[in-house]
Amino acid sequence: MSVRVLVVEDEALAAEAHAAYVGRVSGFVLAGIARSARETVRALDAARDAGAPVDLILLDMNLPDGHGLGLLSRLRAAGHLCDVIAVTAARDTKVVRQAVGQGVVLYLLKPFTFATFRSKLEQYADYRARLEAAPEEVVQDEVDQLLGSLRPTGNAPLPKGMSAETLRAVTAALREADQELSASEVAAVVGASRVTARRYLEHLADTGQAARGVRYGPSGGRPEVSYSWL
Repeated sequence: MSVRVLVVEDEALAAEAHAAYVGRVSGFVLAGIARSARETVRALDAARDAGAPVDLILLDMNLPDGHGLGLLSRLRAAGHLCDVIAVTAARDTKVVRQAVGQGVVLYLLKPFTFATFRSKLEQYADYRARLEAAPEEVVQDEVDQLLGSLRPTGNAPLPKGMSAETLRAVTAALREADQELSASEVAAVVGASRVTARRYLEHLADTGQAARGVRYGPSGGRPEVSYSWL
């Protein structure tokens, strides 16, 4: 049986994109889109009353009528026990900690590619399949396997020769800038060579986290590639 998914997202374009992504992942079906906390409650109540309850919520944290975590508390109090994947730009460690404490099973940071989105849903599907196949009473090893399916050993490995520490520094430099930056400018910020900075910037652009631009000097001449955080 397909997993019924409710997309909770206030931005129209993002909501439509996430809904389209759901339709592209085998085993998942869109149950609806809610643009606010109020719409979310109505949609869940209607689905439950119709005998087709929502299985999974893709929850944005910043809604026009409340925070996603506040909404989640209300849903649990109302008896809605569907699973939740946070799909949000909220990077605050405190928010992440609270989300985990309230039972959010996975946390997906914007922006992301379809491949990343699909991997999260497939990871969740594996968890559900293991849970449904588990006996009524489980032993420790089976519990570890269930929870481990939601906590993989790590993301896809970085390209050969790239380090997580340098990627983190380049990402921070780009995110904190108030304008587009060239590879030379990023290199100066992180203390790396221009070639190294450019390699990491290209990786961020290729994975949909940064955008490329073209910048010309005051006297014209050869254009320079610039990068900005999406």
